[in-house]
Amino acid sequence: MDLAGRLVSAVIAGDTDTVRTCLEQGAAPDTLGSEGLPLLCTAVARLDHLTAAVLVDGGADQDRELPDGGTPLLQAVDTGSPTLVSAVLGNAPRLRLPEASRRELLDLTRHWHETGVVEELRRRTGAAEPPAKRQIDDPHGDTIEEFSLGGRTVRNGHGAILTHLEWEFGVFPPLDELMARAIPHSQEGDSNWFAAAFYLGQRRSPGMWSELTSLRQHPDPVYRRFLAQVIWHRNLYVPVDRAPDVAQDVDFLASWAQEEPDGQVLAAVLDVYTDHGHPEQEAIGLRYIGHSDPSVRSEAVFCVSRERTARSDAATSALLGLVHDAEPEVRASVAQAFAPRFTPDNRLEPAIRDALLLLIRDDSLWVRRHAAESLAGSDDRTTPTLDAFLALLDEEDKDLRLEAAWALARRGDPRTEEAYERVGSLDAFSEHDHRLFAPWRYRTSNQTDQA
Repeated sequence: MDLAGRLVSAVIAGDTDTVRTCLEQGAAPDTLGSEGLPLLCTAVARLDHLTAAVLVDGGADQDRELPDGGTPLLQAVDTGSPTLVSAVLGNAPRLRLPEASRRELLDLTRHWHETGVVEELRRRTGAAEPPAKRQIDDPHGDTIEEFSLGGRTVRNGHGAILTHLEWEFGVFPPLDELMARAIPHSQEGDSNWFAAAFYLGQRRSPGMWSELTSLRQHPDPVYRRFLAQVIWHRNLYVPVDRAPDVAQDVDFLASWAQEEPDGQVLAAVLDVYTDHGHPEQEAIGLRYIGHSDPSVRSEAVFCVSRERTARSDAATSALLGLVHDAEPEVRASVAQAFAPRFTPDNRLEPAIRDALLLLIRDDSLWVRRHAAESLAGSDDRTTPTLDAFLALLDEEDKDLRLEAAWALARRGDPRTEEAYERVGSLDAFSEHDHRLFAPWRYRTSNQTDQA
């Protein structure tokens, strides 16, 4: 098969590595597929944002006029996938695209958004039956609803696409308009909700901050939870010169946390608040450590486990009191909080070690995983701890077995080689997983000691 044929086959198969290799070897990025359209259109039709991104990076023309007068970028907008549009949009679209093209993209996206996916699908296909609907939750792409009708499939992400295109084209809609796109999609991680919160988080004018903070008093808790998400994005990656702004935001969150009545919203506020140090953090955490909502208790755990200061006796006592909490998410948070990050030599207090030894046998896999990570990261070498690692080698969960093997290796335990054999094939783990290199270090250390 010639290079062009290999590229066509790779795009159809979604084989991004081969697509990249073919382009590096000189294959034309705008090679036509079987339908006479550029291969970028093939990737778009398949909703394959990963392949589309490789093609665009390799020089595929997303603005090329197609026989029907459209472009691959307009086709991407029609799919309703924010991730796909982002991949096809490419760099500097505001400079690359003439005003008429930018307006066409915005108009098409707004039409889909205002008409609604189902209604527009009915108009385009003539189909009258109920659409098939499913939830897309791609860890590397969209979290969104997808509708199929009359042989066409479209995702319900045009609100997010519109918000993204406006930002790229220098258009800044009012807060109410952005929120109207987000609020109907308040389920965890929805792409429309995410886009509105993310781009509002980038708008840092005093006027916008004043409008945002007024949402703290909104009677609908969904609006208040949205505000917490915006503040999270405002302070995710903060340059040094914005430290005063962060301090203002954290003071606002501290005040809010002490007044918020809704459990879900309070958990969201605490989640953002604990990302930054604050003098009242431990006191606020202790205030909510016994809250009726488990998500609040879980976040309170992290409030009293600040990474920059030693944990107080009161905080340690409160955490130990949650080891037997009825909710696995709370016990998992406690297991994480007991990671030995406060002592320079990774020591564990006996009470904390005993708590981790209890949690490492928990009914919940996630609790056991977090307890294993915390115990493995310590330098505790007592017999009960070593026995706990050996017991983990019988777990069905491969990650737990690897954690146990790594823990033995970093302690120089003579059972390390056998432990890694019991983990089984390591192909399922990332090549960058630090635990995969422990056997080599163990052997090297042993050879040095013997020499």
